[in-house]
Amino acid sequence: MDSPTPPSSPPRVLLIDDDRDVHQAVAVLFGRAGIELVSAMQPEEAYSALELAPADAILLDLNFTRGRTHGEEGFAALARLLGDDPDAAVVVITGHSGIRIAVAAMQAGAIDFVMKPWRNEELLERVRAALAHRQRRREIAALRQHDGTPADPPRLLGASAAIERVRDLVRRVGPTTANVLILGPAGSGRTLASRAIHHASPRAAGELVMLDARAAADPRDDAAGADIGRASGGTLLLRHVDRLAEVAQGRLLARLPADIRIIATAETAEPLIRALRARVGTVEIAMPPLAQRGADALLLARHFARAAERRHGKPVLGFMPEAETAIAVTPWSDDVRGLAQAVERAVVLGDGGLISEADLGLGPSPAEAPSPAAVASTLNLEESERVLVAAALKRHGFNVSHAAEELGLSRAALYRRMAKHGL
Repeated sequence: MDSPTPPSSPPRVLLIDDDRDVHQAVAVLFGRAGIELVSAMQPEEAYSALELAPADAILLDLNFTRGRTHGEEGFAALARLLGDDPDAAVVVITGHSGIRIAVAAMQAGAIDFVMKPWRNEELLERVRAALAHRQRRREIAALRQHDGTPADPPRLLGASAAIERVRDLVRRVGPTTANVLILGPAGSGRTLASRAIHHASPRAAGELVMLDARAAADPRDDAAGADIGRASGGTLLLRHVDRLAEVAQGRLLARLPADIRIIATAETAEPLIRALRARVGTVEIAMPPLAQRGADALLLARHFARAAERRHGKPVLGFMPEAETAIAVTPWSDDVRGLAQAVERAVVLGDGGLISEADLGLGPSPAEAPSPAAVASTLNLEESERVLVAAALKRHGFNVSHAAEELGLSRAALYRRMAKHGL
């Protein structure tokens, strides 16, 4: 007797809109239509949601600041969404007078638009067309995959200028077959950037083979030799090439086939002999340490909390204000990976409330802890802003231009905050 066919999961649509009433109305409509709704109030929240689980279609409002109607914020989000996933099925939302903006959004890569206020039947029609479009693209991608399973693109999260430069380089070098050397501290996201490059490449249907450079350089290591062969038609990711002595680097160079794409990772390129650096580093990408990414630390912490909630089934309410401040100014051991581990540990061991500084393994010991009244007096946005601005200035030796770039502010805006806080 044949076993029953398991029911397919409902299509998943991500709504990016800062109006809670819109989310509530769409949730009711989609619930009746058998569509799963994922809500994001701001673009950064949406990028985090997409990293946790892909969406079959995206509804994107073009304005997120009250009073703005030019769509600049939405166009930036659209570019980011399509940069991360060129196959994304994005339907933009615009006001009744925004036809010109909607047409420009479609020219920029959106597949359709819907105007507020909409008719429910019209919205469902546009969404179902977007879902069908995405399904066709997935089927085409599946045919290109050697195992028939299309992978969703890895995403480099963050809003800082430093990580945006990395995303830009990944978008440009990914579709080529150029070899790439990714530099930066351990834990900063070098492997994630490697996966993003491979996913965007003409060799994406092939395998991304990860191999420690020490094994790859050992001519007696037959298993490593087989791994190098498996990367033919795909990509070979050589990790820690800067840890090899010069003689070992020469052996590695001799062992690499000429027709293979290589992505190599290293903390620094200085130890590399010239020939190996030229072989693996047609393009070099510097992954910025978390300390140089400004407010990205808090954005990433919130993403890691959502991921831990999803993984362990333990919801949390967020972070206490002093924990948010500590996250932003702490030089994390093991960089982004260290932050991710601290947040996951806090979620696993927490009681489902707000994550505190102590939950993250930060702050003074109990004997050194300030009184509750002293703590309460500092839990406000003004103090948090002052601490963030002071920390950025200190990290950059009070270079206002560099600190402003890290914080995502103009020089004038930073000067105003410095004057406001007596800095």
